[in-house]
Amino acid sequence: MLGVRRFEERCVELYSAARIRGFMHLYIGEEAVATGVCAALTEDDAVVSTYRDHGHALARGIPAEAVMAEMFGRATGCSRGRGGSMHLFDASRRFYGGNAIVAGGLPLAAGLALADRMTSRSRVTCCFFGDGAFAEGEFHETANLAALWRLPVLFVCENNLYAMGTALARHQARTDLALRAAGYGMAAWAVDGMDVLAVEEAARSAAESVRGGGGPHFLEMRTYRFRAHSMYDPDRYRDKAEIARWKERDPIDALAVRLRADGTLTDRAFAGMERRVAGGIDRAVAAAEAAPEEPPEDLLTYVTSSGEASRP
Repeated sequence: MLGVRRFEERCVELYSAARIRGFMHLYIGEEAVATGVCAALTEDDAVVSTYRDHGHALARGIPAEAVMAEMFGRATGCSRGRGGSMHLFDASRRFYGGNAIVAGGLPLAAGLALADRMTSRSRVTCCFFGDGAFAEGEFHETANLAALWRLPVLFVCENNLYAMGTALARHQARTDLALRAAGYGMAAWAVDGMDVLAVEEAARSAAESVRGGGGPHFLEMRTYRFRAHSMYDPDRYRDKAEIARWKERDPIDALAVRLRADGTLTDRAFAGMERRVAGGIDRAVAAAEAAPEEPPEDLLTYVTSSGEASRP
């Protein structure tokens, strides 16, 4: 969680200095979800993410150097510098996006899960999405088929209470999303998304059930983003007092308090974590700045499925 937080804080500095360009959506405040869920998955499982994907990618094990290089648009990035912040991808780690379209990853997750079921592979496809995606047809169509065909999908809804600038209660008549998901005949329950231990426990239980043939499961992670929807968002739709209340439940601070209380964590150890994380991010930034941009003559490479350059 600390690595994700500090990585994104550095990205804010770099973005403000125009060294990172394009769109960027921060995960600050929601780190417990990605960390807890990915800890419960195996290397063979698949992860499908959203445009708020930095935390998912780092928690899945994509090196910070590859993610930072992608943010800089460099050829050493995990998507060769072609995707940027919203399109992180690493097939070797079974991380299938970074999908910029709201709810766009859900049908992809169903396809991956269907392939696993048809080939009798004991794997889970974990699909992250937000409460805004819950309102899209892709979610309901995917949920229906996943339940009908008993696909091995773990739906992880990151309910941060706002779909861009629209509060959940203003776009959903029924705000208990887990209850609504259960209507598709799948196991579904809500989880405190600010508690990484609760997230890990729920995700592990759900993943084991999915892997064992229990059909799709739905976890509503009740969390909160501390920053605006994106770097371009003036964030005028949320009350400052509401943000302050949620920051009192910062998942990193909460875990640190628990670990200090049981003697697992000392101030010296935590300071050491901070130094290691900072050093890793410094190296990632330096590597990204030194990395080459993809040459223009490779523009059409990988556009076709063969990977060959398409020429008129």
